[in-house]
Amino acid sequence: MSYTLKTTFPTLPRTQRGMPIVLGADPKGKYFLYTNGHNVVIRDIENPNSCDMYTEHSGNVMVAKYSPSGFYIASGDDRGKIRIWDTINPEHVLSKEYQPIAGTIKDIAWSPDNKRMLVAGDGKGTFARAFLVDTGSSVGEISGHSKQINSCDYRQMNPFRVVTASEDYSVVMCEGPPFKFTKKIDAHTNFVNCIRYSPNGEKFISGGADGKAFVYDGKNGESIGELGSPAHKGGIYGIAFSPDNSEVLTVSGDKTAKIWDANTYTLVKEFVFGKTLDDMLVSCIWIGNNIITISLSGFITYLDRNCPEKPLRVLKGHNKPITALTTTPDRKLVFSGCSSGHINYWDLVNGLDDRIVGKPHNSQIQDLVVSGDNLISISMDDTIRFTSISSMQYGNASVKLESQPRSVAVHNNLTAVACVKHVILLQGERIVLTLPISYEGCSAAFNVNGSLLAVGGVNSYHVYNVNNCTLTEAKVVEESGAVRDLAFSPDGQYLATGNDSRYVMVYSLSDYSVKYRSTSHSVKVNSVAWSPDSTHLASAGVDGNIVIHDIQDTFSSLNIKGAHRLSQVNRVIWLDSNLVLSAGQDSNLKQWAITF
Repeated sequence: MSYTLKTTFPTLPRTQRGMPIVLGADPKGKYFLYTNGHNVVIRDIENPNSCDMYTEHSGNVMVAKYSPSGFYIASGDDRGKIRIWDTINPEHVLSKEYQPIAGTIKDIAWSPDNKRMLVAGDGKGTFARAFLVDTGSSVGEISGHSKQINSCDYRQMNPFRVVTASEDYSVVMCEGPPFKFTKKIDAHTNFVNCIRYSPNGEKFISGGADGKAFVYDGKNGESIGELGSPAHKGGIYGIAFSPDNSEVLTVSGDKTAKIWDANTYTLVKEFVFGKTLDDMLVSCIWIGNNIITISLSGFITYLDRNCPEKPLRVLKGHNKPITALTTTPDRKLVFSGCSSGHINYWDLVNGLDDRIVGKPHNSQIQDLVVSGDNLISISMDDTIRFTSISSMQYGNASVKLESQPRSVAVHNNLTAVACVKHVILLQGERIVLTLPISYEGCSAAFNVNGSLLAVGGVNSYHVYNVNNCTLTEAKVVEESGAVRDLAFSPDGQYLATGNDSRYVMVYSLSDYSVKYRSTSHSVKVNSVAWSPDSTHLASAGVDGNIVIHDIQDTFSSLNIKGAHRLSQVNRVIWLDSNLVLSAGQDSNLKQWAITF
């Protein structure tokens, strides 16, 4: 057996209210960069379904920027590490690694000749450092701030200057190299969140939590104007100049993006987003003709300056761990749920996805299953909900459960929920049985004809006969750990389990004898799923690996190591006999082509 990573449906940027995030752009205008967790995501601007990922930081990556040549990317993490790696080879070979400051790196700026770099963030006494890319040696001192620096930029022509923006309400300019303090500007009355030079270096603009955007001379730092009065009603979290220097984009927590004339400082276009908290804007970038913003939801919006009311494109997905995954019977549509309570649906043929609209669950999605036109979801908010697939809108069909649900299974019109203290049966949307249990329910599955319900517990699983909405315990099988997932084979012959003790087990239903046993995972198994022909079993675990088991041959398993690198794999399902879909704690979905 062999495998190929066919497609990655990448995470959205990780966002936090009141915190600006930084995007990077390929100098050729083809790709843009953002980060989430250990991932640097490299995404094609015109074809965003085409992406690459760099996952070599041990800490959470906060920012990534292309070098002016485009041959390297520098990425910085929350441990103060800078990694400089090549963009040419698929392996992204590491060129240099440095630790310029002792805390979170929040922004990076390259010199125009690719030889020097400025990094800024939250160090212990040192909030920014300029150094030589080849050696890491300092090129002067960046001083003048008393609190962490949120943003920095490097003037791209002589005479060189660097500017920094800080939570001490100030902007500092340094000249060099070697760099030395030139002046401090105290125009803002709150945190200064972002600062950017125009491409020609004639001016730079600072944006603050006070909603103000001040314009300065690029050489001497003298104040030469202000955008609006003020520019926004909320904090400014992103600034981006147009490539021709004529206009500048600002985005704000007031849920608007604005394009300004960079010479007269007058408003040219305003883009008004929604009215929810998730519509607050936290970043932006201007690449060629593409004007892109990031909202608090993580959504990536391509603005249409000719039609401010309707964006050209909105990229949706998850930026929190994906905790649940299911598909329609025809395997054409996939649903994913995450720790924030949102559910997305995906057309895997064209890569399009969207989020189910309306009021979502209040907390983490525990499990998902499809029954007819209903998407059935359970959540840590102790409810089960029934959502119409044809409308893709949350309805009012929400049922409160007796204890926290862990897993849901369905057969025809009968739904079973394994809860911490109960097994609950629903017919349609009505509870018909609440069965108290003496064990902790962890997982649930019906067999093919619905006559059996298996419920995973701690150190055992329980098999019930199902008859007219009643459950009669028929078998208890001991296991060595909590049974986190279980699945009956489509041919009705086997039951597979995955447990906390890293075992994947397959039992013959005729007598519950062990047909197959595997310890291919190094730690807890989160998910098991049968291939449509019942010959192979996929398992996924906390170790970040996916294993394809040939249950007829114990020694013929395929281990996809690091399927979700530095992340656990939470769910795995088969889309057909040769295609597996996985969902990770890293918020990524990945399609794997399996060759037998």
